[in-house]
Parts: sequence; structure tokens; C-alpha cells
Amino acid sequence: MTTASPSVSHAQLQSHEFLADMVQDAYFPPALVAQGQQILLRLCERIERERPADGAALMALTHAATLEFNVLGEAFEAQDSELETAARENIGADFELIARSYGFDVDVDDLTSPREW
Repeated sequence: MTTASPSVSHAQLQSHEFLADMVQDAYFPPALVAQGQQILLRLCERIERERPADGAALMALTHAATLEFNVLGEAFEAQDSELETAARENIGADFELIARSYGFDVDVDDLTSPREW
């Protein structure tokens, strides 16, 4: 499963497989993982389009994406899965990669502070 998006111009992120650990784990429904990948791609697109000036502006975008993952978490539970430790680590690592790739040094817990998973 690839997540490359022609609308993301950052080369490293364009070729990165988001949620790679979840993709390879049968515990996570593939269609829901794909939805999570799309959340992360949309986050990249928003960062490139809106060009946040500082960490606070970036966090407004990452918090919106985190809220989308909160809703997605309910869908995982409905399919006898959940955004448990491995998923949290994989999602968090991708949030951190995105922030750093765009030149921000923000703690991953701050990036995802409205997290319910």
C-alpha cells in the first residue's frame, strides 16, 4: 500500500509510507489504515498550502488531524481493533516526521495533545 501523493511536494514525505507498521499488521483493518494514511497526507497538503509560521500555527493543523484520528479510532473499535500502543507509536512517529520535515521542532505529545487513543 503506497501513500505517495502528487499534491505533496516534499520529496521525503512524498515517498514515505505512512503508518507502515500498521500496514504490515493484520490486526489493523487495511481500509481504516488507508483512511489514517489519508489524514496524514491531508495534513502535509495543509502545511504546504497554509505554511504555518510557527509551532502554534502548526499545532492548529496537527490538532485538527488528531481529532480526525479520534473519530477513526471509533471505527477501529467497531471492527474489533483499536489504536493501541503500536498504533499510537506509529501515528506519533509519522506526526513527528511530518513536523520535522517541514522544519518544526515540536514535541509529538504537543502535536497530538487532543489525542483520545
